[in-house]
Amino acid sequence: MRTFPTLARHPRTSRLPAPGAPAQPVPFAPTRLDRWCLAALTRSLEGVPVELRLWDGTTSVVAAPCVARVDIRNRRTLWGLALRPELEFGEAYRDGRLEVDGDLVALLVAIDRKVDWRRVGPGSRLMRARLGGGASAARQNVRHHYDLGNEFYRLWLDEQLVYTCAYFPTEGTNLDGAQRAKLDYVCRKADIRPGDVVYEAGCGWGALALHAARNFGARVRAWNVSTEQVAWARERARAEGLDDRVEFVLDDYRRIDGRCDVFLSVGMLEHVGPRYYHELGAVIDRCLHPAHGRGLLHFIGRNTAAPFSAWIRKRIFPGAHAPTLREAIGGTLEPFAFSVLDVENLRLHYEKTRAHWLARFEQAAPRVARMFDERFVRTWRLYLAGSQASFATGCLQLFQVTFARGTSNDVPWTRTELYR
Repeated sequence: MRTFPTLARHPRTSRLPAPGAPAQPVPFAPTRLDRWCLAALTRSLEGVPVELRLWDGTTSVVAAPCVARVDIRNRRTLWGLALRPELEFGEAYRDGRLEVDGDLVALLVAIDRKVDWRRVGPGSRLMRARLGGGASAARQNVRHHYDLGNEFYRLWLDEQLVYTCAYFPTEGTNLDGAQRAKLDYVCRKADIRPGDVVYEAGCGWGALALHAARNFGARVRAWNVSTEQVAWARERARAEGLDDRVEFVLDDYRRIDGRCDVFLSVGMLEHVGPRYYHELGAVIDRCLHPAHGRGLLHFIGRNTAAPFSAWIRKRIFPGAHAPTLREAIGGTLEPFAFSVLDVENLRLHYEKTRAHWLARFEQAAPRVARMFDERFVRTWRLYLAGSQASFATGCLQLFQVTFARGTSNDVPWTRTELYR
């Protein structure tokens, strides 16, 4: 067991100061239980290059050289980290009870690399039943995250407000260029042709719908339950003169109706929940052309079933779930005999996207603090840094799955068109 320096016993309150001197509180010494918790935390982080420091200056170097020092400000935080580390780390960082001095992303990468996801498991049945939700729950979850104000997202997203993984044709492509490339890539993968009717479930601020109409000659209907996003998208369509070819519908994906040639879902499946995958598949089956219908699902996923971080579900994405390919395809496409044409993993593209977002967010942090508060800034910093780390280490994946009617032969012969 690691040994720690002997500490002097400090009183719980400061001694009387000299006349005229300000009172300086003296931190009380850790107890034997505090030392046990610190030792347990050190053992659990074995191999992680971090230094842990308690409120009185007691330190424990887990592995060197350190990429960061974690300052634990009080006993409550120390005990919380020992009992429920994943949730407490996020809550304590958010509240300022825990500070990271150093490279936050590198620290989270090192921690993520310790996780054996094969041992984590998919989570309890009760927890999985609560993922996603019906139409009412979906609207509440969306408001929690996406209706924070368009001005907030304009501070750190690209010029078109695309809040999904970008596609970087080269290492030097900037974020704006990579998001344009992604929109084009999705349209080419779905083989969108002039005159096609395209449906999009969960359209964000409308960039993909507008791109498909503007650059591929499609007629698009796009659904979203975020009031702010739909208002922004409709204004963009009017400003570009595309409102006669693109319709943004403020409604839940379950109420999509009509007939389309192409069905797109980019960044929505994570919010649907396994319990409702069959419903989404039924919507696609109901709307997609029976002979030549085709589509694309783009979603954050995993290689093996596991729940999202408890802290992420609590503070960032209530009800969210990153499915495995088996969960997504088996729940959404397989019951309706859709044929999977192509699967691509863009994980490293999402790591790079997240790095861009975090850097831009840090530049805008003072303005974000004025819009909200410092706790909000710390919450989103940890979310963005943690997401970047998860994609860097393979804890999370980014899947694109293209599909078509199982009987259709009107499908691309090769992938050549994707890379022209």
